Amino acid sequence: MRQETDSMGVMEVEDDALWGAQTQRSLRYFAIGAEQMPLPVIHALARIKRAAASVNAELGLLDATLAEKISDAAAEIVAGRWDAQFPLRVWQTGSGTQSNMNVNEVIANRANEMAGQPRGSKVPVHPNDHVNLGQSSNDVFPSAMHIAVALAVHQGLLPALAHLEGTLKRKTEDFAHLIKVGRTHLMDAVPLTLGQEFSGYLAQLQQGVRSLEQTLPGLYALAVGGTAVGTGLNCHPDFAGAVATRLHAELGLPFRPAANAFAALAGHEALLQLSAALRGLAMSLMKIANDIRWMASGPRAGLGELHLPENEPGSSIMPGKVNPTQAEALTMVCVQIYGNDAAIAFAASQGNFELNVYKPLIAYNILQSIALLGDAARSFSDHCLRDLQPVEGQLRRNMEESLMLVTALTPVIGYEKAATVAQHAYREGCTLREAILALGYLSGEDVDRHLRPEAML
Repeated sequence: MRQETDSMGVMEVEDDALWGAQTQRSLRYFAIGAEQMPLPVIHALARIKRAAASVNAELGLLDATLAEKISDAAAEIVAGRWDAQFPLRVWQTGSGTQSNMNVNEVIANRANEMAGQPRGSKVPVHPNDHVNLGQSSNDVFPSAMHIAVALAVHQGLLPALAHLEGTLKRKTEDFAHLIKVGRTHLMDAVPLTLGQEFSGYLAQLQQGVRSLEQTLPGLYALAVGGTAVGTGLNCHPDFAGAVATRLHAELGLPFRPAANAFAALAGHEALLQLSAALRGLAMSLMKIANDIRWMASGPRAGLGELHLPENEPGSSIMPGKVNPTQAEALTMVCVQIYGNDAAIAFAASQGNFELNVYKPLIAYNILQSIALLGDAARSFSDHCLRDLQPVEGQLRRNMEESLMLVTALTPVIGYEKAATVAQHAYREGCTLREAILALGYLSGEDVDRHLRPEAML
């Protein structure tokens, strides 16, 4: 063990730990749950520290040698070298102060170590005076939230959704010629093609992606420069713009200082809107997954219109059973996203005066939603949709036996007589053609001319 100090006094820290006294206090006083601060937030904090050090050096506020050491240490964190040094829980102070200081302490100790000094020395680099220069947890942590979420969306979620979109497009084309019965209220309706049905799924997904993309500009606004309450106290007036410019250059995303730092610290509208877009995507994917597992139900005592890929045994007791497991996994993810969105909505409402104090919860939930949705979309695409096959015979039988084909006769014999035909066919267990002939409404030739499913599309 070694002794480290902070403004509250002395704390004992394990020799091999890069963190310091404030992190150790958090481990003691916030031993709540197992959920750790997401590493994307930690890495985003390190990116900000790296940019801040360089900017502070350019502004003449930080010795260039110290800035270089801070930058080098932060780069190691971004690269994932010290991931194990960030053990703090999500359930900590609502501003994320403990995790901000965790990053400050690790950077300081690592920088000092590279300078030949022992861990805990705080010389030549101090975690507050140098690493946190021009910053507060209140502005840096929400900035890190935006950076982490923006990167997760661009690097993970949007590519996964594009992959799913491509699979749906191919299925829409492959199924364009297959006529099937439509269903409304879970009951038989007029026919359509399986490709038309899948085109609806594709359009739902595309609409959800557009809604998601419309929320992204809000993420590019960073609270950095607002410091404690939004006034920018102890921060150079050029600091925020210069940091945002460096992050823009490094990450290729148009980060900028928030137009109003007070709102950026106290509210989280941008993240709330993104969460709502994720909920909308989850809603669409829930519908798509449920439709597919309904159409694949059976295979003999259900609808049996689709054949699922046989990825794994479906039952530990019933041999040969194949279950819609990918659809089930996707729908569970959708439910989790609904729950996360509800928590985010409540948390985003907790902006008391100059600070929202539910930041770690918002960060944890929204990053989980993004990761789960991306993984589930890709898995559903690759392990369900890609090898999904139509059961053409069953599609044809279900369509031909549908009583709602009688709708094509409404312009010929009228609504009332068409209803009588359908009711007669249902009661007698006969075909529509047989019912029409029995009722004497049309000749067989006229029935065949008008009762053509391919003309109803």
